[in-house]
Amino acid sequence: MSEPHIYFDDIPLGGETVFGHYDVTREEVLEFARKYDPQPFHLSDEEAAKTYFGRLSASGWHTCAMTMAVIARHVVATRQAGLGSPGIDELRWLKPVYPGDRLTVTGTVTDKTPSRSKPHIGTIRTETLVANQHGEPVMRYTSIVMMQRRPA
Repeated sequence: MSEPHIYFDDIPLGGETVFGHYDVTREEVLEFARKYDPQPFHLSDEEAAKTYFGRLSASGWHTCAMTMAVIARHVVATRQAGLGSPGIDELRWLKPVYPGDRLTVTGTVTDKTPSRSKPHIGTIRTETLVANQHGEPVMRYTSIVMMQRRPA
């Protein structure tokens, strides 16, 4: 693989990135639920109708997975010098995600910290927001990402 194009030093504080979109399908909602979150309201229209969701909805964990797919595709396509993540903070599911929704994933850089012990690495905090096709936020969290610094 060729050299990265985007390093820690290239990411502006306050910068916003639209990572891309994800179209939610009924088949994926059911497949994910059967495999990872087999609660009735993720598996059945009838059971979901009896709940707050009102109809079949995606698992929050499925929403996380769809979001990660969008972000990972963007990071690979733009050849970012990412080194992984030690985790996320303050994950919130704000509204249900339904089959037929189109999710848009956006990130805003809220903090950048060069490593004191490893000068070739920096850490970026990003407020990640996922919205549906109506612009309504459905999920948000703060991600922490380690990135390589630009070589001297």
